[in-house]
Amino acid sequence: MEYQAKYITEDIKLSYYEDKFFKSDIMFDQHMLVWFISGETKIVQADATYFFKKGDIFLIPRNQLATIINYPKDGQPHKTVVMHLSVERLRDFYKNLNVKSKGLKTPKIYCFNNHPLLESCLASLIPYFELTDLPEDIASLKITEAISILRTMDKEIDQVLANFEEPGKIDLADYMEKNFIFNLPLERFSYLTGRSLTTFKRDFNKAFDTTPQRWLTQKRLALAHYQFVEKKKKPIDVCYETGFENLSHFSAAFKKQYGLAPTELLSKLSRNNA
Repeated sequence: MEYQAKYITEDIKLSYYEDKFFKSDIMFDQHMLVWFISGETKIVQADATYFFKKGDIFLIPRNQLATIINYPKDGQPHKTVVMHLSVERLRDFYKNLNVKSKGLKTPKIYCFNNHPLLESCLASLIPYFELTDLPEDIASLKITEAISILRTMDKEIDQVLANFEEPGKIDLADYMEKNFIFNLPLERFSYLTGRSLTTFKRDFNKAFDTTPQRWLTQKRLALAHYQFVEKKKKPIDVCYETGFENLSHFSAAFKKQYGLAPTELLSKLSRNNA
């Protein structure tokens, strides 16, 4: 079954599918509050990996890079309720509150498992997905309710939700070294490093003396080789965790670089260790 979604509004959806897995590299333009109904998700970021399952609730801050791998589980589809907390809505929420966000240098994913108020808020949305004429103000009230609950649960959350700044110009080389595994358009990388695309390419060449595409491929293949040699990981896992989208393309590129396909390398390592 292909991916399907039902929307209450453009900011609230019920997402589900029954394929073996679904993988994507994403930069989140909005904060996302997610409640798991069934299935599992693995989220890989530059400095952390998260696993979420049925019943889990988490918030992903905006402007964060991540590899998302979703799986069905125990015969059940991957199914979640997703609420987008847009900058526009949050500006409106905070406009009459005396909150001054200092921002967080590296916002994390926030986990809110087993919290009855938040789970009740998100679970109450389920009946609305069967309606075709839900008034906009009701959906808006549910989002306001969720934001209010988040603020009572975590006093630090205002520093994330009330921060409306766009990415400023940062050290390009340092950022790319930390985030090269994410397979995103160069326009996204340029935005996140506070540059136009033209300036990004120019600064990139100064930093690495090569093109972004060539550098990204070499870095991802080197990481893949390390994962095979040191971690003995499966080719399918390494492929999707190092920024490649297609296993056959990854295997061909790896063999061109190292003379052996991933399966051949793993077999050789196994024989050497026997």
